[in-house]
Amino acid sequence: METRKFDIVVIGELNPDLILSGNVVPEFGQVEKMIDNALLTIGSSSAIFACGAAKLGMRVAFIGKVGNDIFGRFMCQSMLDYDIDIGGIVEDKETPTGISIILSAGADRAILTYMGTIPHLEYSDINPEIIARARHLHVGSYFMQAALRPDLSQLFNRAHEHGVSVSLDPNYDPSKKWHDGLDQLLEKVDLFLPNSRECCGIAGMSNLEQAVDYLRSRVKYLGVKLGDKGALLCIDQEKYYMDPISVNVIDTVGAGDSFDAGFVYGYLAGWEPKNILKFATICGSLSTQKAGGTDAQPTFEEASHYI
Repeated sequence: METRKFDIVVIGELNPDLILSGNVVPEFGQVEKMIDNALLTIGSSSAIFACGAAKLGMRVAFIGKVGNDIFGRFMCQSMLDYDIDIGGIVEDKETPTGISIILSAGADRAILTYMGTIPHLEYSDINPEIIARARHLHVGSYFMQAALRPDLSQLFNRAHEHGVSVSLDPNYDPSKKWHDGLDQLLEKVDLFLPNSRECCGIAGMSNLEQAVDYLRSRVKYLGVKLGDKGALLCIDQEKYYMDPISVNVIDTVGAGDSFDAGFVYGYLAGWEPKNILKFATICGSLSTQKAGGTDAQPTFEEASHYI
């Protein structure tokens, strides 16, 4: 049997998060407000997913782009600290690494993002050998991948030619258009992992149930994150719901990405759909117990305790 070097190769954006928490509503007019905490940590949906997958024990490689600056070096070292292979990360000498400023107020948050290198990753930057040596390909932040988006269909075709399954987390669309080629791409996606707002936006429907019914016909596995209401999974004609586990929520940043990591873990392990959804929901719930997207991500043993 063929042995592949990586369980997952992640393609996406790399940027740190500066998380400000407390009374974070700004007041203009040169008003200086005191807040409770500030934390520079691993940011970006794709990187948080990669760290969650690595924490669960999967062998992970990352393909992305950073600038030649302190934020880029911070992200690369952070990936190495999780034993993530960074051989696919390329450096842009002209553009700084992006950063997100997160104003965190309990279960809610606002995000200010400087894009930097986030939309600059191109198909030509991707080493196809890395994908060929993986079991699974995950792409995050579809709507922010401006340079890569036109070639994702080709990329997913290449992955499938090598027997590599594909997952996609679209994340939020800052333009609020919600399409830009995604409809045609979904037929090449094995696992589609939006949250409820993204689900409705992409389907062009305000009713979540109708949006789910529309999208479930486009992909084999549709996992929808419902925030504090848990999650649902549609596969074939079946629909499964799962409540979140009870935890002390400190910060919801990255909870959806931790859910994704648990989902892909269960999928690659060949679990039954209900068990995939339960494990993913546990991973997402546990990740909210500390500030930042990665510090509270569970190991496989920690997550399994709740099954």
